[in-house]
Amino acid sequence: MTAWMTRHLQTLVGSLGRLMQHKLATLLTVLVIGVALALPAGLHLLITNAQGAAGNWNRTLDLSVFLKRPTSADDARAIIERIRQRRDVEGAELILADEALKTFRRESGFGAAIDALNDNPLPHTLVVRPAPEHANAAGLEILAADIRALPSVDIVQLDTDWVNRLDAILAALRAGALIAAGVLALGVLVIVGNTIRLDIQNRRDEIEVTKLVGGSDGFVRRPFLYGGMWYGLAGGLTALLITQIALALLQAPIARIAGLYGSDFRLSNLTLESALILLLTGAGLGWLGSYIAASHHLRRIEPS
Repeated sequence: MTAWMTRHLQTLVGSLGRLMQHKLATLLTVLVIGVALALPAGLHLLITNAQGAAGNWNRTLDLSVFLKRPTSADDARAIIERIRQRRDVEGAELILADEALKTFRRESGFGAAIDALNDNPLPHTLVVRPAPEHANAAGLEILAADIRALPSVDIVQLDTDWVNRLDAILAALRAGALIAAGVLALGVLVIVGNTIRLDIQNRRDEIEVTKLVGGSDGFVRRPFLYGGMWYGLAGGLTALLITQIALALLQAPIARIAGLYGSDFRLSNLTLESALILLLTGAGLGWLGSYIAASHHLRRIEPS
């Protein structure tokens, strides 16, 4: 077992050294693989941040509840206390009709016209904020229906069309990301396979001699497998670097836009788990591409 592990370690290091002997060709191949892997990683980040932004918007999505006139202030307080006890409600605020009229008189500039009114035309209003875990289209519809059924409730104002549209857009982006990831993964296999094919052709004489002295296809294939793995791993690191640079460049503009909408939203980075998946995916695709290419072409090379 020790000899087997030592031999594999020697092949692993030797395949890396062989790649370093051809720095420019290796760099170009790694860059192409890195760009191919960076695209699905960037789409994943886009969807993740869009979901985060949607979550922030959902948490600030309030329901405006207008009570029937004439509902007393005590009845309005009883209704809001009943709403506050719900699990799907994070908070609720009562705006009495008299307070709303005073605010409107102060901020509208129609004080004289309001003073001419015989009575207050404004109803008592409740502002209900749903709990974050229920701040989705289905949860908001259920909450609005239950509040609408309460006594003295006249109108529940809720606009969930934009939430449904956003959910549909995110679902389409997820499907597009999966398709793009599949196509680009196939592209990585082709890139690595073609690179390994050229390497096999360049080392044809060496392979024939190795087979002549008894080397099996598995033995000959081993350094190419490790070479493909190094290509994929380096491509994954390159993709990770590209995404980090893109996030750094976009962080300030996105924060500025979010600030204009009164939000503290910031772009989230790849998690450690996502980064490891990206690196392992790159290494796995490189290994698979080299295995397919090496297995196919090595069978055609026999000592003459």
